[in-house]
Amino acid sequence: MSTGATGLPIILASLSLVFMSMVLAWRIGLNISREVIVAAARATVQLLGVGVLFTFIFQSSSAMWLAWLWVVVMVIIATVVVRRRAELPIERLFVVAGVAILATASISIALTFGFGVFPYEPVALVVVAGITIGNAVPSAVLAVDQSMNLCRDRIGDIEAVLALGFDRRQVVRFMSQRAARSALIPQVERTKVVGLIALPGAMTGLLLAGIEPVEAVAIQLLVMFLVLGTAAVCVVSLVTAVTTAAVTADLRVSDWVRPA
Repeated sequence: MSTGATGLPIILASLSLVFMSMVLAWRIGLNISREVIVAAARATVQLLGVGVLFTFIFQSSSAMWLAWLWVVVMVIIATVVVRRRAELPIERLFVVAGVAILATASISIALTFGFGVFPYEPVALVVVAGITIGNAVPSAVLAVDQSMNLCRDRIGDIEAVLALGFDRRQVVRFMSQRAARSALIPQVERTKVVGLIALPGAMTGLLLAGIEPVEAVAIQLLVMFLVLGTAAVCVVSLVTAVTTAAVTADLRVSDWVRPA
C-alpha cells in the first residue's frame, strides 16, 4: 500500500513538532535544544545510510547472508551502546549485555520463522531482529543506569548487609529488586496500554497492508510478548551483573561504587 506521500516537503512538515518542542524548551530555559537537534540529525543520517545499505543488501544475490551479517552488526552495536552507558569499568558487563541481546534476538528469530509467522526472507529477518534488538537496548541501558545509581546511592546499605554476614548472592537479591522494577516500568506501562491508547507499529502496518484485524492482532501479540520478554531478560541479566560487580570476591564494596 502506497499513498505517494513521500519526499522532502513531507519530511520537513513532520519536523513541526520537533521545532515546537525546541521553541518551548528555549522559552522555559530547559537547555535541551541541542540534544533534540543532535538526535534528529543522527536519525536522519543513519536512516538514509541504512536505506542505501538495505537497497544493496536486498538486491544482492547473497541477500540472506548479508542480512544475517547485518543482524550480527546490530547485536555488536547494541552491546557497545549498553557498555558505554556504564561509563565505569564493571566486571563482565560487556559479555553479559552481548549474551542477553544475542540470546533474545536468536529466540525471537527462531520462534517467528519457526512457526511460519513471516516468510524466511532477508527483509523479514532484518525487521524481526531490528524490532527485538531495538527494544532491548533502551531496557538494557536503563537497567545499567538504574542499578549503578542505586548501588552508589545506597553504598551504606551495602556495607551494612556485608557487616551482617551477607554473601554476594544475598547482596544482589537485596539490591536488585528496586533497580529491576524501575528499569522495566517503561516497557511494562507500554504493554499495559496497548490497544487502549496506543496501536503498535507492527499491527498498524499490517492493518494498512490489508491484513484481517484478528490476524494482525495475533501477530502483534507475538511481537509484543517477544519485546516484553526481551526487555525483562536484559533487565534481569544486567541488573544482576551490575549489583554483583558492586561487591568484590572477598566481600568488599567495589571501588567504582564509591564516589570519586
